[in-house]
Amino acid sequence: MAANILFLLGWLAELIFASWLLSDGAEHLAERWGGRFVGRTLLSIATTLPEIGIVVAAAKNGSYGTAIGSALGSNLFMMTLGLAVMLIIATTRLSKAPQKFVDVKEFGLDKVFLVITAVAGAVLFIDGYDLLDGIIFTGLFSVYLAFAFREMKREKKQIPLEKDLHENELHAKPKKHFARAMVLFVAGTVGIFVGAEPFVHALEGVSVDLGVSVVILAVIVSPIAGEMPEKISMILLARKGAHGASIAVANVLGSKILNNTLLLSVAIFAAMSYQGLHAKISNTSLLENQMILVTVITIVALIPMFKNKLGLKSGVMLLALYAVGIGMQFILPDL
Repeated sequence: MAANILFLLGWLAELIFASWLLSDGAEHLAERWGGRFVGRTLLSIATTLPEIGIVVAAAKNGSYGTAIGSALGSNLFMMTLGLAVMLIIATTRLSKAPQKFVDVKEFGLDKVFLVITAVAGAVLFIDGYDLLDGIIFTGLFSVYLAFAFREMKREKKQIPLEKDLHENELHAKPKKHFARAMVLFVAGTVGIFVGAEPFVHALEGVSVDLGVSVVILAVIVSPIAGEMPEKISMILLARKGAHGASIAVANVLGSKILNNTLLLSVAIFAAMSYQGLHAKISNTSLLENQMILVTVITIVALIPMFKNKLGLKSGVMLLALYAVGIGMQFILPDL
């Protein structure tokens, strides 16, 4: 057990360092491309790499329940506990520049897309996932990226003065500044990709040593491992004040939309690549209950966001919601 724990802590340290590089690079890249766009795209995709690795590995072995469970557990984890920790940090002295609330008015597109993709994922799972569903999920994510890019372009046209000031500031900074940001971002992404798999293996070893059940491992422990880079990035960003918190919110919403679309399509296509074109991820009563639970919790977690302001009370509510979700994990197998 001692060896597994040391191995786990070593790779955890590697992930922490890689996540710091990623968040630092993303913040500087946001100066050129905008915080929301970077959070929605580059940061979301990079911090989802560990989850993608878990899903592909599970699908390769035919463990479709683990693959879908990891994706669902990821949404449960970050839409509740992840956002809660970020809000608590951003609105207290844990932040370098505490705020009374985090303004999420600008994330209307993300909130609507998250509801649509969560409901679509649940409805399409009624008869299981197959090739057509994989294509639909990929298409939904492509549409989201297209809307995000168009919104970024529209914002720049609507605020020409700020745009001019922003461009002048960019020109005043040397190209090495942005080259360094890109290097940090890429290095952080590579570090996460390299460290995720051995970290998960070490976590599994510790779980076996402690006698943790397969259900808890797949639904609770696996998402914690896969979301570790994103969680660390969120904490680091939230401590940097309003701008960092904005990127963190965009990262959460963007990555959860990615989980509901691209990650599910990866699971489907991975199953097909190893099992053939006719491979299908079948529905089971346990997975169906998990899908319903996570969809409901996702929508409930989004309710405060439609008020456009998230404060400390919202963070406490999300913590309670996470506790409910985890408690349900021990009830669902008996339903």
